[in-house]
Amino acid sequence: MWACRIYDHPVRVLTIDTATSAAAIGVVVDDVALDAAPVREAAAAQHVLRVADATLRDRALTIGDIDRIVVGRGPGSFTGLRIGLATALGLAAPHAIELIGVTTTAALRHAAGATSFAVVDARRGEVFAEGPGIELMACTAATLATRLPHGALLVGDGAVRYRGAFDGFLVPPDESPLHVPSAAAFAALADQGGPATPQYVRAPDAVATVDRP
Repeated sequence: MWACRIYDHPVRVLTIDTATSAAAIGVVVDDVALDAAPVREAAAAQHVLRVADATLRDRALTIGDIDRIVVGRGPGSFTGLRIGLATALGLAAPHAIELIGVTTTAALRHAAGATSFAVVDARRGEVFAEGPGIELMACTAATLATRLPHGALLVGDGAVRYRGAFDGFLVPPDESPLHVPSAAAFAALADQGGPATPQYVRAPDAVATVDRP
């Protein structure tokens, strides 16, 4: 059974999520969260180490000062997700830092409220969605719209990308922080988290092939 470590001081947490189109890095110290500006440029996940280092320095910290790393498990971009998980493991292992995985959709919904729906861009014209009455699934935005209650709050980069399909629902402005998983949400959910393994909802876009004789 999964169990978090018990600390006798406020836990210093580094959070990493690269499952969506915006790489999100943050630090929580003494229950005060500092979120770096989301990296929205191409191949955003590849900038995670640079941003993590800068965010730690902004709090006068080094990786050796961190007690816990909480990393987003997705679902989301397969390549981006794997970069984030590998980076988190690479930072945690040499320093014996506790490493915890939390789903990206859970972090989005924690910040937006229990009645919200997390909608993450799944590529291939689909979204990953989760919320009240909807277990984590992949579907088109149009299909999701038929299953949502009128006026539902939708957060995540999928809600932004397919805004036009969600007429009658509440989608915050594109630059709203609700569309990016926050450090505070990840830190709050750590005790409910688990191993830092990817949360897949469907098969990867690219799969290995075997030559047949």
